[in-house]
Formats: sequence, structure tokens, C-alpha cells
Amino acid sequence: MSTAEPPLPTSMRTEILVLAAQELHPRGASVAALRLVQDRFGWISTAHLREVAALLGMSDDDLDGIATYFNLLFRRPVGRHVIMLCDSVSCWIMGREPLCAHLCRTLGIRPGETTADNAITLLPTVCLGHCDHAPAMLVDDTLHGDVDMAALDHLIGTLRETP
Repeated sequence: MSTAEPPLPTSMRTEILVLAAQELHPRGASVAALRLVQDRFGWISTAHLREVAALLGMSDDDLDGIATYFNLLFRRPVGRHVIMLCDSVSCWIMGREPLCAHLCRTLGIRPGETTADNAITLLPTVCLGHCDHAPAMLVDDTLHGDVDMAALDHLIGTLRETP
């Protein structure tokens, strides 16, 4: 583990073990345990994934399969804020592409990238289930629907100001 990746704190290790003890099989706590790690470090490094796997009695590969299955678990570093722009058919029909192009121009990045100041990561995502309010996006933990350019510009301004 590098100096950029300190080991999991003892309190977090304990919390993961408590979660595991509450499950019929310890692996049942895998998503909750990975969320704890991500909430603390912003993403799930390989070193931290290995620690969690050991605590849950799983192989690294099994836990990585779970981590990469869920699009809200990040296996690579992301910015302080994450914009997940829905790429479902409904959102495409309702204007997702111009919004994506505007985001890319405004932020100076492409989907899958993070701004140079590490403020914002832009990710495409599968359907957010908000089709009746397309186009939709998830910003951090907040779902936004009926997104237009003005709302997008306001949101970007707010995110850049928020630590």
C-alpha cells in the first residue's frame, strides 16, 4: 500500500466485521462494506478491496466482480462530485446528446474523465429509472430530471463552488 492509500482504519474494519456478522453469509455485507470504503476515501482502491475481501472471507476477484457490477461503486479515483448522465433511450430522445456535448465543452472533459481541478467527474450510466422526467442525471446522490442547459449551467456553477 502506498502512502496515498492508508490501510482501512480500525473502526472501519470493526464496522465491516459487524456488518458481516449480521448476514447469513459474510459476503452478504460486501456492497455495504464497499460503500463504507468509498464514502471514506472517495473510491475503492485495489489495496482497500483486498482488505475488505480478507475481512469478508472472499477472494479479491469475487469482491472485484461485485464492485465492478454496481455502477455506483467506483474502482478508479473520481472527482469531488460525480455527474452520472443517463444514456437510456428515453434520455437520448429527450436531448441527452446536446446536454452531454455542453457538459464536455463546459468542463473541458469527455465522458469518463475528471476535470483538472478534480472537482467533477462525468460518467455515462444506464437508465436511472426517471424516464418520465428525461433527460435525467444523478449528481452525487441527488437525482435531477427534466434537465436543460440553464439548469445544467447552474448546477455546474454550484458544484465548482462546493468543496
